[in-house]
Amino acid sequence: MKIISIVGARPQFIKLAPISKELRKQYNEKIIHTGQHFNREMSKLFFEQLEIPAPDYNLEISGGNHGEQTGKMLIKIEKVLKMEKPVLVLVFGDTNSTLAGSLAAAKLGITTVHIEAGLRSFNRSMPEEINRIVSDHTSDHLFAPTSIAVKNLINEGLSKKTYFTGDIMVDSLTGNLEKAKSVSRILNEINLNNFSYYLLTLHRPYNVDIPSNLFNILQRLSDLDEKIIFPVHPRTMQIIKESKLKISKNISLQKPLGYLDFILLELNAKKIITDSGGIQKEAYILRRSCITLRTETEWIETVKSGWNLLLNPNKLNISDILKFKPPKSHPSLFGKNVSKKMVKIIDEILASELRN
Repeated sequence: MKIISIVGARPQFIKLAPISKELRKQYNEKIIHTGQHFNREMSKLFFEQLEIPAPDYNLEISGGNHGEQTGKMLIKIEKVLKMEKPVLVLVFGDTNSTLAGSLAAAKLGITTVHIEAGLRSFNRSMPEEINRIVSDHTSDHLFAPTSIAVKNLINEGLSKKTYFTGDIMVDSLTGNLEKAKSVSRILNEINLNNFSYYLLTLHRPYNVDIPSNLFNILQRLSDLDEKIIFPVHPRTMQIIKESKLKISKNISLQKPLGYLDFILLELNAKKIITDSGGIQKEAYILRRSCITLRTETEWIETVKSGWNLLLNPNKLNISDILKFKPPKSHPSLFGKNVSKKMVKIIDEILASELRN
């Protein structure tokens, strides 16, 4: 039976890797890459390092406003689905690729599974929040990563199609950590000692698209007591160059990194500072202190556990970062062997549909 996985952005490649490997033991899986992330560091390198088969279709759709980008994806995905006629479509996360994939499959009446369903930041100014909500309400089956995600779906009347699976990024991270330790040379390449630096990532529009906001964040972070390693998204680097922002000497700008290099940097960082949802999870799994430059998060469990600190990026207080220390307790929040559990549920879904 044919299953199609639809991805387009770096976090989705990470989620795809373990379940694709598991699916291909018994199904004919094909991959649609929308092209949302397209350069080598943010796309091809992830497929190579995570040993994901090359996409069967690359739609090469990137850039443009959200509506324009989603519309183009919807048109092209629909054409592929009509030609391939899969029994099941998988969509991942909360990007425009997720939204376009779930809408195209729903309109064609193809059974759709949304992996990482039920997340809510309750901030509808975030495009990701709209993508999550629409994908959850149009998909046929929802794989929720946490108990809070399950509760969110129940509150929206979606309990009958909700499954508590755990988070598939656990499999990606644990499955590649030893490989990263043996293969990556990133610490030597940029001359770093263990736990002697902060790792910074920024990509939310309200943090990086307005040059004054980005400058203020970087200016305040420059007061930290150690080097800051900042892998910069290409769009953000363009803003830095065009705005001629002056960057403090203790902030080291790096090109986007492959998955193995990045998780090794996470593992050895003194603390991680980010506005990314996925990195909040990775920091928790790796037992690293995380400071999130947002006023809300969809990963509230990491905050409640004491391992993740939310800070308003417009009111950064360096002393809050310096003083932040997580507790000794570290409960298991995201499960294990998640991809096997997901494929078992998919087996049951498809068997039920065949009986009917």
